[in-house]
Amino acid sequence: MADARVVEALERLVTAAVGLTTVALGEAGVASELTLPQWRILVVVAQSDGSRVGEVAARIGVSLPAASRLVRRLERRGLVTAIRDERDRRATIVRPTEAGFRLWEDVAGRRRRRLVAALEVLQEPLPAGFGRGLELVVGVLEKRA
Repeated sequence: MADARVVEALERLVTAAVGLTTVALGEAGVASELTLPQWRILVVVAQSDGSRVGEVAARIGVSLPAASRLVRRLERRGLVTAIRDERDRRATIVRPTEAGFRLWEDVAGRRRRRLVAALEVLQEPLPAGFGRGLELVVGVLEKRA
């Protein structure tokens, strides 16, 4: 059974991370234009060489029709392209456009700078092994997200 304090701390960490992402989206001037599910799709496709809509749906936890609608909205905004997979004409491959990739880099960079600034104010160093432990937790969470 997981330690309740660890679970609570992780819940707070996740909430704070979403808050940092929201602030970064606002700083980039797109907070009112992009929903968090749309942002999540942009993150997924920007970190790959193209993803099938079904894979994107599974990664962000929505149905295939919902993911298709979100992709179409991002496509209309010029942030992704969606093309038929030449190997499987039933599937659609989603990739970020140059503008979509730049937006992802901008927002991720803004969030990263906020994280670095937050860590710089710590009064004491993080415990030895903290980074490795955090990597293990992130790996498990990524598999379940």
